[in-house]
Order: sequence, then C-alpha cells, then structure tokens
Amino acid sequence: MMTVLSSSPCAVLRTLRRSLPLLLSLAGLGLSAGAAAEMGRLEITAGFHRIEAEVAYTDPDRQQGLMNRRSMGQNQGMLFVFPFPARHCMWMRNTLIPLSVAFLDEQGRIINIRDMQPQTENSHCADQDARFALEMNQGWFSQRGLKAGLSLGGINRAPAPR
Repeated sequence: MMTVLSSSPCAVLRTLRRSLPLLLSLAGLGLSAGAAAEMGRLEITAGFHRIEAEVAYTDPDRQQGLMNRRSMGQNQGMLFVFPFPARHCMWMRNTLIPLSVAFLDEQGRIINIRDMQPQTENSHCADQDARFALEMNQGWFSQRGLKAGLSLGGINRAPAPR
C-alpha cells in the first residue's frame, strides 16, 4: 500500500517515481502468473517420435489455439480435444506460423492431415468425424512419413473436454 504524506504535487510525484519500480515488478509478477497458467502438456508418440503437446480442452483454449505464436519447438504441438466427434475444421486467423494438422478419431488414429498457411481463414476439415486434432509445424508429419491410419500413443491420457 502506498501512503502519500504530503498533498503537494511535487511530493506526490516523488512518491510515485520511487514506487514505480515496485509497481512494475508487481505487475510483472501478475504477468508471470498468467503465463504460468498456460495449457497443460501431454506426451504423445507417433511411431518412435515423441511429441510434447499443449492440450486445448476448454472452449477458450480451443479458440485461442496457437494464435500469435512466433515459433514452436521441433517436436512440440497442440492437441485439441473436442467435446464430441464431428467433422471439425481449423483455420489460421492470427496464427503466424505455418502448421500441419492431423485429425484423429476417438482411438487416436490419424484420419487425414492438412497443411495450413499463416494468417488465412480457409477451412481445413476432417474427412470423417474426428475427436481430436494435433497441430504441428508444417511438414512435421510428411517429413517423418506419418500418414492416415497411424495410431498415436498417449491420446487416451488427454483430459476430458470442457
């Protein structure tokens, strides 16, 4: 709590100037706490490849997705957990990095894979009812020879959608 002992404008400004570093560091703590509240992570396997995926299982997380990210690690991605199987579609509004998305059935089997360009609003949809979508850096699946029909491990540990 900041107490101002004098009502003169100069005294108030001096107090504020002295308090500014403290206020900024408290604001930084608030920002750090927000960053620490990021999405949970899940290890997924695709053949012998390991993926560290953030899990978007709530409506706000699914809506935010990978928007405004400038980069993503080589074996990192985002797993979207949908409330029900359907022909879900993805787009790239406010997404700055090119991505590939694999749509997965309830068992974690790849239905189809689509490449997506940054900052576009084209729909990229599952060919059949999908329960999950896994976004990776563009080309990640094709560079490893991963195709439709492959079952991914660890999907069963994904949290229930909310």
